[in-house]
Amino acid sequence: MMTTLFAKDEKQDFKVLPLAADIGAEIVGIDLSRPLDVATFNAVRDVFFKYSVVLFRDQSITEQQQIDFSRRFGELEIHVLKQFLHSQHPEILLISNIVEDGKNIGIVDAGRYWHSDLCYKPVPSMASALYAIEIPQDEAGNVRGDTLFASVAASYDALPEPLKERISGLKALHSLEHTFDRSRKDADIRTEQIDTGKIQRTSVTAAQKKVAEAVHPVVRTHPVTGRKSIYVNDSTTVNIVGVSASESEDILGELRARCIRPDFIYRHQWRLGDLLMWDNCSSQHQAVADYAWPQRRRMHRTTITGTVPF
Repeated sequence: MMTTLFAKDEKQDFKVLPLAADIGAEIVGIDLSRPLDVATFNAVRDVFFKYSVVLFRDQSITEQQQIDFSRRFGELEIHVLKQFLHSQHPEILLISNIVEDGKNIGIVDAGRYWHSDLCYKPVPSMASALYAIEIPQDEAGNVRGDTLFASVAASYDALPEPLKERISGLKALHSLEHTFDRSRKDADIRTEQIDTGKIQRTSVTAAQKKVAEAVHPVVRTHPVTGRKSIYVNDSTTVNIVGVSASESEDILGELRARCIRPDFIYRHQWRLGDLLMWDNCSSQHQAVADYAWPQRRRMHRTTITGTVPF
C-alpha cells in the first residue's frame, strides 16, 4: 500500500530588496517548492501589494507548485487563447517562440505593447506570475527578452490636478481585437519585427479576437490598497467613451506617455528560475523583442482573476 506524504506548511524568513524607486522588490529567502505557512504567505502578499512587482530568484518548481502558490492569491483563470495552454495543466499559459510539429507551442509576440493582462474582459486579471524555463541569449551569451514594468499608480499620483479633474469619471473601451489590429497607426518596433519575420506572429482566430471587450474606468481604484491608478494602455484601449475622437486621442496620448515615464519603470533581465509576479491593477508591462529564433524562450504563466474595476 502506497503512503502519500503531505508537506507541512513552513515558516520561511525572508528579506525585501527594492528594485526601483516606485515599483518592484526582490523577495530573498523564499523557496516556492516548499509550502508557506499562513503568516509567511500573508507577509509575502503584503509585500506584493506594496511594490506591485515581486521577484523570486533561483526557484526550482513544478507546474503544480506554481499553480498551488498562485492559487493562494485567488482563483486562477484559464486563458482565452486555449491553443497555448499547457496540455496537462490548463491553468498555465505558455509564452514561447518554440515550434513543435510545425506549430507555435505558446504565444510568440505576447506583450508587444504596454498593457495590463486581460483588461479587455469585464473582470480583468488581478495578478500574473511568470516562471522562466528557457531564456534567449545572443552568441556572446548576453540575455535577451527583458520585460519592462511601469507603475501606473505612481503615474496617477504625479498627474497635474487639472488633468486628474479632466479624467475623473471617464471610461474607456478595451478590446482584444485592438491588440492584433495590424493597421494601427501606433504600431511600434515590435510590430515591425513581427511583420518582417524577425519573430513570428501569434496565430489568433477571429472568434478569439472578438471574444471580449469591456468598458472600464480611466482611473481605477485598487480593490486591496485603495490606491488610484491610470487604467488605459497601448495594447487594448480603443477610445474614451462619450467624447469626440479627437478628444479621446488627446487624452489617451497624454496618459499613455505619462504611464511610461522612465522614472516609474523597472526593467527586468531574466535569469533561469526566476518567478516574477505583477499586479495588473497598479502596473503595466511590455516585453522587449530583441531576440530571434534559434534563441529559445519558454515561460509558464499563471493568472489570478480579479474584480470588476471601479
